[in-house]
Amino acid sequence: MIPRLIEQKIIDDFKRKKVSLILGPRQVGKSTLLEKIREDYRNTSIFECDYSDEAQMLEDNTRNELMLQLQGHDMIQIDEAQRIKDVGLLIKKIGDLKLNIPIMVTGSSALEFASGIFDTAVGRVIEYHLFPFTLQELAMHTSRLDESKMLKHRMVWGLYPEIVIDPQNARSNLKQLVNDYLWKDLLTYKGVKRPEILRKLVQALALQIGSEVSYNELSNMLKVDAETIETYIGLLEKCFIVFRLPSFSRNQRNEIKKGKKVYFWDNGIRNAIIEAFTPINLRTDVGALWENLMVSERMKNNSYTSSWAKSYFWRTHDQAEIDYIEEGEEGIQAYEFKFNPTAKAKIPASFAKSYPGSTFEVVTPDNYWNFVCGGKDRN
Repeated sequence: MIPRLIEQKIIDDFKRKKVSLILGPRQVGKSTLLEKIREDYRNTSIFECDYSDEAQMLEDNTRNELMLQLQGHDMIQIDEAQRIKDVGLLIKKIGDLKLNIPIMVTGSSALEFASGIFDTAVGRVIEYHLFPFTLQELAMHTSRLDESKMLKHRMVWGLYPEIVIDPQNARSNLKQLVNDYLWKDLLTYKGVKRPEILRKLVQALALQIGSEVSYNELSNMLKVDAETIETYIGLLEKCFIVFRLPSFSRNQRNEIKKGKKVYFWDNGIRNAIIEAFTPINLRTDVGALWENLMVSERMKNNSYTSSWAKSYFWRTHDQAEIDYIEEGEEGIQAYEFKFNPTAKAKIPASFAKSYPGSTFEVVTPDNYWNFVCGGKDRN
């Protein structure tokens, strides 16, 4: 079983006696993670709520009924809990029982689940996010050398478990993933008034990874207002399809202050959206794919390690730019991404002058491991 970096953190947090809520998109391994953790618990009560009868077993129960149903076990696991009516209220009730055993709940990134749960369950839940595999997790399973040999493959096909385990059927599996959790789940969400606009927006974002995104340009292209564009990108974020990086600025006169970049959590999903599976040596978007892979890997690592670092990009009005900025305990760290290891890059003079003491590094396939591991390589 391929190890997940977040597993030990979840186990360590059991002592906090709160409900462990694991959110993430379909097919990233949430059920497998539950299975792995319960190996050390002899009497786990499991509710698989993809089955309607098991979801109904937990619905509309009084506090006493829940107590009778759940007590006597050494762990409770509720999988795909978004199927449960009023799931936030249920989690509040379970938390209030103070059973003094680990309680684990998973949910896909269905928007109804992710957006409504905390109003009723606030203070009783520790939230975790599970993403597609990281390069570090795969290297822990095989070796760093093996993963480095697969780097070009990962840039095209991504890191979803099913794609990693069954590479021969990667194309059809990726298309199925996109059809299931992107088009089927997201396009039927009640907040999506114009599904055809959302579909075009996702495709436009897929063609702009690594570039600054203009809501106004997208609104002109898609013939909708900029507010709708921002709302729909927010929905895509809640479904763990994309994430935004803001621009870094300390009010220097020439800096872009309100810019945004949009990246995909997985290269394979991005490529499936635009049906672009050409090998790396025949592509014109290699630099963008490399940047997306590196930034998404760093963001996954920061999430798993509960890093307080804040992530940005930096650009000025006269086109000086830095791909990725991280501000944390170690100060300001600047990174440029180059897939060609011999490519040259240096820190812009205006950035160095404005932010003395900041560091700068060019991340290439020759030196990327320390970056994707957040400076804490476990291999």
